[in-house]
Amino acid sequence: MSSMIPNHLLYEFSTLIVVLDPIATVPVFMAVTSDLNKKDALRVAYYSICLSFLVLLFFIVFGQIFLEALNIPMASFQLAGSILLFLLGLEMVHGKSQGTQTNNLSDTSLIKRAAYPLAIPVIAGAGSMLTVVMLTDNDTRTIAEQVQTTLLLALCLCVHFVSFSLSGLIKKVLGETGIATVSRIFGLILTSIAVTGIIAAIKISFGLNG
Repeated sequence: MSSMIPNHLLYEFSTLIVVLDPIATVPVFMAVTSDLNKKDALRVAYYSICLSFLVLLFFIVFGQIFLEALNIPMASFQLAGSILLFLLGLEMVHGKSQGTQTNNLSDTSLIKRAAYPLAIPVIAGAGSMLTVVMLTDNDTRTIAEQVQTTLLLALCLCVHFVSFSLSGLIKKVLGETGIATVSRIFGLILTSIAVTGIIAAIKISFGLNG
């Protein structure tokens, strides 16, 4: 079976960075850490990145196993996942927030702030989980290629950590309007990626070539 998603480093990195959206998550991070000093805020950022990686790594390793246990073809999963990514992209284009509540965190520990709402659902949300499973399809990707994708994921999460570390500067330079604009651009790119995935999944499901 031919690959449903292009196996290119740049494509995979672009897909992951757009889905993770390190710029648009800056306001959520700032809200979650607004009452913390710089050192504790960086700890929250570090914890959230580590937790997100572990969650997404779990889906890389076991996600497709669950699909096979449920007798769900990878093409069907890609179609459903691409539709979800398309809807997520539309929300980003329209500037809709992720609906994450960040109030009443004064008595919340650093690890809990990192786990929710930052790690889940802001970073390792449904779109990210679906994406890593599709990018590491066991039927079309070798172990080496899956490791390569996992390393790209780690790199993208490092970008996330940098954006959190520079959150004050990013907000100062871009402002709310700039951040919203970048998120909308990412949303447009994500919808384009999703459409490509939908077309590929339909072709494979119906045995179409070209």
